[in-house]
Amino acid sequence: MIELDNKDALTAQLQDLATQILAVAKQRGATAAEVNIDKGTGLSTEVRMGAVEKLEYHRDQGAGITIYFGNRKGYSSCGDLSVQALTDAVDAACRIAKYTAEDEFNGLADASLMAKSWPDLDLYHPWDLNAETAIRRAQETEAIARESDARISNSDGSSVESYAGLSLYANSHGFSGAVHSTHHSASCVLVGQDGESMQRDYWYSVARAPSELESPAVIGQKAAERTVRRLNARTLSTCEVPVLFPATLARGLIGSLVSAVSGGSQYRKATFLPDSIGQKLFPDFVQLREDPFIPRALGSRGFDGEGVATQARDILVDGRLQGYFLSTYSAKKLGMVTTGNAGGNHNLILQSTGHSYEDLLQQLGTGLLLNELFGGGVNGMTGDYSRGAVGFWVENGVIQYPVEEITIAGNLKDMYHNIQAIGNDVDIRGNIRSGSILINRMTIAGSNS
Repeated sequence: MIELDNKDALTAQLQDLATQILAVAKQRGATAAEVNIDKGTGLSTEVRMGAVEKLEYHRDQGAGITIYFGNRKGYSSCGDLSVQALTDAVDAACRIAKYTAEDEFNGLADASLMAKSWPDLDLYHPWDLNAETAIRRAQETEAIARESDARISNSDGSSVESYAGLSLYANSHGFSGAVHSTHHSASCVLVGQDGESMQRDYWYSVARAPSELESPAVIGQKAAERTVRRLNARTLSTCEVPVLFPATLARGLIGSLVSAVSGGSQYRKATFLPDSIGQKLFPDFVQLREDPFIPRALGSRGFDGEGVATQARDILVDGRLQGYFLSTYSAKKLGMVTTGNAGGNHNLILQSTGHSYEDLLQQLGTGLLLNELFGGGVNGMTGDYSRGAVGFWVENGVIQYPVEEITIAGNLKDMYHNIQAIGNDVDIRGNIRSGSILINRMTIAGSNS
């Protein structure tokens, strides 16, 4: 079974260790200190064409220590959790701090912002999984996929992974918090061929609890269906048409927003949305909320990476930005207060307009349904968006044929304003939960242009 050995005793042990390390930092004259300790265990396997290509069992551990002497900061890390090794790491961080420049914005989050309590978010669900079971499951997934369609000609592998971990954060305010969590996944990557046409695609499932993973049959069949439907793709001539981002890709649009309104981008002025709180960025029907307290969700946390209490809050209300994503440092730089987002966002939920996936295809009419994007063509400074794509040409709401060797282009500001509808086909496999997003017009460039 992939689980922590006696997790409650382990938590007490690491809390005691953190207390000792913070005491050493104080003895060395530090005005403040914080420590992160992580420990976990995992199993992963990958098979290809029925043969085992990878089988790994691992135990990981490590600690990171940050020391402050006034506004000077030093950081050190190590993989040895003995008291001596961590004491040496404290001394290394102290030496580093002596050579760093003073920065008035350095320091811990305010003590009044520390989380006092947090709910049990049900994040820890160990899997009774051994190597033989993991291999059989991966082989079953691949076999189902290969047998489902004669055009599946090869496999790039089917994998199963399980991880159980403990993450503890403590600081010299007296805060100490531990998170026990599990993360399980399964995937399948296939190659299909029809004549000279060859395509590759995949499907995967991820969950906190193994019972919530999709079955080998579902993963294999979805991977096969996605692969063969891409065969015999055509290209397009340059045009301007509506574009439908399926839920699997729509989260990327919201991810670009998060990056643009994160504290680091804002105080550096390295964003296409500077000073944007209160600005109308989306249509009236767009609502985006952060909820760190969803049981079993991948982005749930009761406190952030600085011990600050997380909070449920509105990010977009009627299309207007309500706030940034701030850590203590970025908040101080902006003359604001941390939003409890040190380490990232926590379950962003984009509200649906009530349309099903089929509704969105009908509303799309004639245009492009995306299937995969590649290339990092998103300029965070200007908002210019240009990415390679494959997908499907749609006419009168009906998919006609697959397309490839195309590029989609626009500007994120315009793309956000031009959102027409948001689907109820929400993909929950990440920190951003979104349904499909329909944008009324983008430029499509193909090899026939």
